[in-house]
Amino acid sequence: MRCPFCGHLDTQVKDSRPAEDHVSIRRRRFCPACGGRFTTYERVQLRDLVVIKTSGKREDFDRDKLERSIRISMQKRPIEPERIDQMISGIVRRLESMGETDIGSKHIGEIVMEALARIDTVAYVRFASVYKNFQAADDFDKFVQELRPETPPEG
Repeated sequence: MRCPFCGHLDTQVKDSRPAEDHVSIRRRRFCPACGGRFTTYERVQLRDLVVIKTSGKREDFDRDKLERSIRISMQKRPIEPERIDQMISGIVRRLESMGETDIGSKHIGEIVMEALARIDTVAYVRFASVYKNFQAADDFDKFVQELRPETPPEG
């Protein structure tokens, strides 16, 4: 693996262990050329996924992009990072096991929203505000009203 500091091609693995999510391997590496130390993660990838955007544009699925958007919606929420990692890994496994290599961005968004709804409603609403492209406060209000269970009239 190339050293991110000096570009040397021959780095050495000093330590390998399962990562906290137990679906990846964490490797500590050392560069003999510059002495730099860095960490890499290795994950199983069942198949190469392609995202079909609503515009019809195709792009390779990017786990990091998915993770960034989820972590933004979870910012300052009382959710442990390990739980977020498990959720992201579960979403990726679900996408990879669908049997299709081409997946619509809308379908990915729905799967993410479903997972967020089970973990944290605030993060769910935050993600939905971007995913559903809320334009005004009324959009939030309508969405939140749909989340609230109907209460029977008293009387």
